[in-house]
Order: sequence, then C-alpha cells, then structure tokens
Amino acid sequence: MGDWIIETERLGLRKMRDDDILDLAEMLKNPSVMYAYEHDFSDDDVKNWLDRQKKRYEHYGFGLWAVIAKDSDRMIGQSGLTMQPYREIEVLEVGYLFKEKFWHHGYAREAVRGCLKYAFDVLGYEKVHSIIKFDNIPSIRVAESVGMRREDEFLARYYNGDVPHFLYSINKRG
Repeated sequence: MGDWIIETERLGLRKMRDDDILDLAEMLKNPSVMYAYEHDFSDDDVKNWLDRQKKRYEHYGFGLWAVIAKDSDRMIGQSGLTMQPYREIEVLEVGYLFKEKFWHHGYAREAVRGCLKYAFDVLGYEKVHSIIKFDNIPSIRVAESVGMRREDEFLARYYNGDVPHFLYSINKRG
C-alpha cells in the first residue's frame, strides 16, 4: 500500500504522519468539531489519537487517513475505516472529521464515498457501517446521502458515559 491510498476528484487520503499533529490538533481541540465526543482533548489525547491510527495501519492496513485538498496540498480533515465495537461484535466503520472552516463543501460525502469504494473494491468487505451520535444531524445527512440506512439504535460509551447512537450501514450491492 502506497502513501496515497484513495484519490477522489478534489481529495487525496493518505496515512497520517507525525508532521500532521498540528492539523490534527486543530480538529481534535476544537469543541465545535468534537461536540459529539463531549470531551476536551489535550495535547496527549491528540498524540494518542495519531498513535492509534498508526497502530491501525500496521494491524489492519487501514485507519483514519489525512484528507488532503488537492488544490492546496493541505490537510483539511481525516476520514477512513476503523473497526469499532457494536453490541457484542466489531464492525467496519467509515468515519470522518474536518476542520470547521471546511464544513459544508461536500468534502465529507466525497471522502466517505472514496472510503466505501476502497472497503468494497480493495478490501473486499460486503458491508460498511457508520456509528453516529443520535443528535449529529450533519453526519446523519452524510450517511443517508451516500445510501446508508439506519439499522439500529443503541448506547455507546463515550468519555462522559453511555450516549444514544444510531448504526447506519450500506451493503456492497446497495
């Protein structure tokens, strides 16, 4: 697997590197971006987040990738695939976070579509999920816009306890 994993029309997704830490911190330390987590991220939390992605790359061959705008070659967010706990199993989840100034430009939808294509066509998965906090309306809209459908409602543990979430999913065949 090369450094550039996914190319879309306006975006490239690549493995995050140590020199992405400031861009990552801009997202993770912004309460508006991280409101669904209900947690203030410290510098150590940001470093741990980056280290967790590197471990995912080694273990699974994927994780959350840096989203790079092709027109500026700047990191504007992160998107990718992770294994996440759901009830008593783990599911393949597509997720994303973007710097606040890059919201409402269609980047999340574009990145998710690229990740789904990668999950289905390269990794061979038959189904991909998205675990979305119940009040995260923008993420629900993104999930539904790429063809995902709500499959379940459940409690997920976050920093401040159990929080209602929806499980969205899409099959390879639609």
